[in-house]
Formats: sequence, C-alpha cells, structure tokens
Amino acid sequence: MPGALISLIDALVNLYVLLIVFYVLTSWIGLDPWHPARRLLASVVEPVLNPLRRYLPPVGGLDFSPIVAILLIELAGQFLRAFLRAWF
Repeated sequence: MPGALISLIDALVNLYVLLIVFYVLTSWIGLDPWHPARRLLASVVEPVLNPLRRYLPPVGGLDFSPIVAILLIELAGQFLRAFLRAWF
C-alpha cells in the first residue's frame, strides 16, 4: 500500500511541475493570455504562484516564483515520501 501512495505522490508532483513549466513556456512564446489552454494552466498554477509573488518581487523583470514553487513542491513531495516510508 505505501508503494502505491508513494508512486501517486511522485506522479502528482511530476505532473504539477510539468504544468508550471508549460505555463512559463506559454508566456515566453507569447501565447495569448485569453487562449483556452493558457487560461486552464493559469487556473491550476496561479493559486500557487500568486502567494509567492507577494514575497518575491520581480528582479530585473524576471519572475522567480515558478522556480521557488517547483522547489517547494519537490521538497513537499520528498517529505511526504519520507513520511510514508517511515510510517508504514
């Protein structure tokens, strides 16, 4: 059972990181902000990025909140995996 939960956590962490990367790439390539795909990505990713942006202002016009979000999500995933391995 813990192996299945660990695999699920891995898959969810990887999926969310991939969504963040796609969201950043769509903004770099200039996809219209009102495009349905971009709006879908924004609805999933922005709730995580917006709180980080309050504490991380852009530096030289660069937004570092996606990088910080990916690091925090990876750390949370590692913590959950370690917790499950220790608990079960």
